[in-house]
Order: sequence, then C-alpha cells, then structure tokens
Amino acid sequence: MEKQTLSQYQEFSEERFTKRIVFKKGDSTVFLLNFLPGQELPPHAHPGSEVFIQMMQGEGTFNVDGEDTVVRQNEVIHCRDQEKMAFKNTGAEPVSLYVMLSKIPDERFAQDL
Repeated sequence: MEKQTLSQYQEFSEERFTKRIVFKKGDSTVFLLNFLPGQELPPHAHPGSEVFIQMMQGEGTFNVDGEDTVVRQNEVIHCRDQEKMAFKNTGAEPVSLYVMLSKIPDERFAQDL
C-alpha cells in the first residue's frame, strides 16, 4: 500500500499550469493538474487510454470534441481514448484536477476479462 497527501501536489505557477505525478504504476498514471485563473490545457487526446478527471477545487470549462461543459468542485468527467479534450480555468480561484489515465487492454485479450 502507498499513501499520498494530495495537497503536496497542488503547486501553482504564474507561468503556466503545472502537472505533478502522484502515482505511476503499470499501465495507470494518477496526477494533478493545477491552473490559476485563465490558464488552459490545449486540445489533445489520449489514444489507448481512458481518462477520469475529478475537479478537486474551483471551476472551469472542458471542451470535449467541440462541446463545452462547465465542471465544478467534486464533479467528475470521463473521456474515451479518441475524444479530443481541452480545459480552461474560467473561474476566479485556482483549480486542481485529479486525473487518472488507465490504458485500455489490447482487444485481443479484452474478451478474456
């Protein structure tokens, strides 16, 4: 077992958003993304991975495949591997996102699960 305190990964920078890895185990990675008001994450996808994101604090807007969704503290979103996602802190306070990337099993083996 491993235990981490997430507040130690909540580091903010005036320059740009920050990414701090909490766990990287096998095919899964957990990290925090931290944004000051107005900072944003450019559009991108995660081929071969499922993405789960919890808004730990603050509020912002996700754009997933061209559709905007406002997300607030304690709300969670899920993006499939080919969905193109972007984020902007549209609120007045800092935002921390708890992100888990989980690799999708190879289809040749998925039927055995």
